[in-house]
Amino acid sequence: MNFVAFDFETANAKRNSACSIALTVVENNRVVDELYSLIDPQTPFHWRNTQIHGITGKDVLGAPNFSELWPHISNFFMKDKLIVAHNANFDCSVLSHTLQFYDLAVPNYLVLDTLATSRNLFSLDNYKLNTICSNLDITLNHHHNALDDSRACADILLYQIRNYGVDKVSNYIKLK
Repeated sequence: MNFVAFDFETANAKRNSACSIALTVVENNRVVDELYSLIDPQTPFHWRNTQIHGITGKDVLGAPNFSELWPHISNFFMKDKLIVAHNANFDCSVLSHTLQFYDLAVPNYLVLDTLATSRNLFSLDNYKLNTICSNLDITLNHHHNALDDSRACADILLYQIRNYGVDKVSNYIKLK
């Protein structure tokens, strides 16, 4: 299966405040590439968000804003490409709101949510990314680091494909 797992971290509670993004590219069920970038959200950081992910306003000084980064990653978000996220409603909403903030077109793309597949396939106390990784022996060194989270998301889907089959997880693919 080919897909790109992605994750955002935000500077504050607003969905257009992306301050980091990561993409984990999977081809033929193997991770072949990863991308991580800090993003200047051009909006203030809230202490609670910084407490969660550790990114500060100083960290993003000199980082591209999203409109500068988008041309380099937009080719992953197309109708014939599968995007995967854990709690995809959040990450897709951040993408949509951030694109709208910069007056950029919001694309249509295929999306699969590993939170939804995990709720259906596993019986766990909760379905947080770190809980699932712990139960499946998937490495997640720095939860809320976008790169570690996107890689963990990819690894969860790869585990589900190996153990339940592509057909079972494909039922969760939706057009965004």
